[in-house]
This record gives sequence, C-alpha cells and structure tokens, in this order.
Amino acid sequence: MGRLHPESAGKGLETNVATLHRQSLLSRIHRDRYLLLLLLPGFVYFVIFAYAPMGGILIAFQDFKAFKGIWGSPWAGFKHFGEFFTSPYFYRVVKNTFLLNFYLIVFGFPAPIVLALMLNEFRHRVLKRSIQTISYLPHFISTVVIVGMVLNFLSPTSGIINKIIVAVGGRPIYFLAEPQWFRVVYVGIDIWKGIGWGSIIYLAALAGIDPELYDAAKVDGASRWQRIIHINIPGISSTIIILFILRMGSILRLGFEQVYLLYNPAIYRTADVIATFVYRRGLSGEGGPPDYSFGTAVGLFESIIGLFFLLSANWLSKKLAKQSLW
Repeated sequence: MGRLHPESAGKGLETNVATLHRQSLLSRIHRDRYLLLLLLPGFVYFVIFAYAPMGGILIAFQDFKAFKGIWGSPWAGFKHFGEFFTSPYFYRVVKNTFLLNFYLIVFGFPAPIVLALMLNEFRHRVLKRSIQTISYLPHFISTVVIVGMVLNFLSPTSGIINKIIVAVGGRPIYFLAEPQWFRVVYVGIDIWKGIGWGSIIYLAALAGIDPELYDAAKVDGASRWQRIIHINIPGISSTIIILFILRMGSILRLGFEQVYLLYNPAIYRTADVIATFVYRRGLSGEGGPPDYSFGTAVGLFESIIGLFFLLSANWLSKKLAKQSLW
C-alpha cells in the first residue's frame, strides 16, 4: 500500500476541521433560532435607519439637486466644508455645542451615579420605590411637554420660580430672553429628565456587588461613607468607564428638539448649536433655498469629531484604567 503524503494528510485534516466547524455553526444556529429571531427587529432597524442612509454622505461632496438625485448632481468636492469652516457662525455654534456638552458631562453625567448610590443606601422599600418612580417619570414625558412645563415654571409674570424670587425680595428674571441663563436651563432640564432613567444601569451594577464585601467592611468598622468609596464606586467603575466612553462619542450631538423649542433669536449667542444651525441653513433655507449638501457636510463633520473623541477616550481608558470597549 502507498503511504499518504504529509501535505495531503494536512489538507485533508484542515478540510475535515472546516466541515465540522460549519456543521457545528449550523447546529448552533438551528438550536438558537428563536433567540436569533429576537435580534432580527433590531438588526433590520439598524440596517434601514443607520447603515443604508450612509450612502447619502455623498451629498456632502456634491451640489445636490433633488430632481437630479445623488447620481445626477454635480460633484463639488470639499466646497461645503470650506463654507462651514469660513462661516461667521462656525466659531459660535461649535463653541456653544462644546460648552453645553462639557456642562452635561461635568454636571449631568455624575447625576445618575449619585442618585443610584443614594438609592442603594435606602433601606425603606416604599420610600425607595417612590423616589425611583418619581425620578423615572420625566424620561417618559414628551420633550414638547417638558419644555412647555419649563416655560410655565420660568414665566416672568406667572412662573412659580419668579414668584419665589419676588417673594424673597428679588426681581423677575427673563430666563429665556437672557443669553447667560440658557445653558443653566438646558442642563437643568437634561438632568431632571434623565437622572432617574440613567440611574437604572448603575443600580443594576450595584446589585451585582458581593454582599460579603459589605459584611467584611462592617466587621472592620468601615462607615457607610467608607463603604461607598471603597466598595460601591470601585464595584461600578467598569460601568462608569464604558458609559463615559460612549458619552464622549456624542460630544457634538445635542437634543435638537429641546434646543429648538427653548431658543429664540435673542439668545442665539449662547443657544445656537450645530444641530439648529444645520436645520436653519440646510432644511429651512435661512437666507436662501434649502442647502442639503451644506447640511450633510456639517453633519459629517460632527460625526467625524465624535468618532475622534470616542477613539481617544477608548484609548486613554485602555492605557490608564485597563478597561475599554475593544
């Protein structure tokens, strides 16, 4: 009998392994077919609303004409990017967007963490659940309704806030007509609306901490504050880091609806952000017809900056905290 050549044997073994791997994969897919079906709606959603529209990025490099379509519109290169960078509004909208996001990170990002740590220390179940329910509610209220409530609260004539100011001897403040108050109002609304909902994931992380750590700390005489510092915060540090990295990816993104409903020409100096500028110039056609190519170019610029911050935050986290998204 002839001997089998080593190379032929190796190729045959690789083929058998590949075949077994495919069979194993197919068997796992068949076994988990119902679980995979649960992923289908989310997969379809992202394909339709996230990946398919990415082809529209071409508009940023064209003088887009709706009747000619993407393939028939003339090529413009980086013309619209240049228009945005040299626009007299460039510095204002970028500065306002960065500042609002900076305040949201400094004051808004820690707020759900603080609330979760406080709720975790509550031992009265009824009181704890009541606070949770009340703090969650604003998240489910429409932005239009939220802004309407705030406008009533801050009204210079009938608002409860100004009535309190007048009652203590002050003068009414026109919060939404004075530029210096817009950022305070916006950040306050964002915290009020998101603090309860954002605390859910931190409460879940706190629930996963080993109770024996608390028992050992009590035996060692650790106070409640020391247990929070040395057990609770380190226990949820990985969750905090991951959410912070994701938050950095949207450094130039703000809730357009909330800003649009709150601002007016009198406070453009501090309230005009990239999203509202794109709407006025790209969709509503401020100073001329709508410029879809310009709006798309600004949106692409916004996404690139967000990607840069996301990658930078992930890299720093990997170097300093040994934790990252990938």
